[in-house]
Amino acid sequence: MSATLPLGPLMLDLAGPRLDAAERQALLHPLVGGVILFTRNFESSGQLRQLTAEIRALRQPPLLIAVDHEGGRVQRFREGFSALPPMRALGALWDAKPSRGLAAAEAAGQVLAAELRACGIDLSFTPVLDLDYGASTVIGDRAFHGDPVAVTALAGALIAGLRRAGMASVGKHFPGHGFVAADSHVAVPVDRRPVRELYADLAPYRAHRRMGLAAVMPAHVIYEALDPHPAGFSAYWLRYVLRGELGFDGAIFSDDLSMEGASVAGGYRGRADAALAAGCDMALVCNNPEEAARLLREWQPRRDPLSAARLERLLPAMPAPAFETLRQDAGYRQALERLAALGT
Repeated sequence: MSATLPLGPLMLDLAGPRLDAAERQALLHPLVGGVILFTRNFESSGQLRQLTAEIRALRQPPLLIAVDHEGGRVQRFREGFSALPPMRALGALWDAKPSRGLAAAEAAGQVLAAELRACGIDLSFTPVLDLDYGASTVIGDRAFHGDPVAVTALAGALIAGLRRAGMASVGKHFPGHGFVAADSHVAVPVDRRPVRELYADLAPYRAHRRMGLAAVMPAHVIYEALDPHPAGFSAYWLRYVLRGELGFDGAIFSDDLSMEGASVAGGYRGRADAALAAGCDMALVCNNPEEAARLLREWQPRRDPLSAARLERLLPAMPAPAFETLRQDAGYRQALERLAALGT
């Protein structure tokens, strides 16, 4: 019988393709609200479905099951899954003919979401809304384009495709990671642009209602003209700008607290406290099981009372077709055909 617990403020990862007893116990902890999967958790579509079904059966409401599966070089599962183009390829189609780019983006979103949902995954951390300034190698071809009009339109089309297959969207990395060269996985990036230039990166987020953007992940980047803290630990960026100025009322996920860009907030409890205090609903802790376990033992967070409800809204409302029968689904087949016809 599954436990009844509201979704907690931590998203954790797993060591391998199957749950062990310690992981099963950790996922029953009241502080946990989700699981993020990586390539190490995948052997086959059948194994992945079994893993996600076991996670889902642990609790009610079920834990959010997420993955970074954008297309291009950031695609965690490959064998048996469609090879999705990097977002820059969709931007190139937009440059040739905007309608071609939009059609390809919507088809890519639908294929991405349909295949993941058929394996029991609720959410992919996509789309990337960063503008491509040609400076960031960690973003690089993950960005659609350098023009905010193109990024907004293509991201909106991809989100429409996700929704068509029953998946919510997570825009990242707010307010924008595309200008800085440093990689926040291994450094603490500082964006030194003046305020008037920083605000150009917000264009896609200003369109969040029109796009149907469901959630946001902020960057571990310091925008020194406005706040000395990285955006993911900044009440200015999350509460004043994102919630207040832009009126965003969806969920906010921290980026991984194990990244070097998060180190400015101190130890893991300090990082988790700073993320929630700034306005995040859920904090991610990846690739550090010892610190994750320590948080479960010692952390006593002060949560926004609306956080659990915001997170629950991201759970799919409808079951997806089984992976084996997915290719019989007319909408999925049409999306695959559109991608092929558009040369992506």
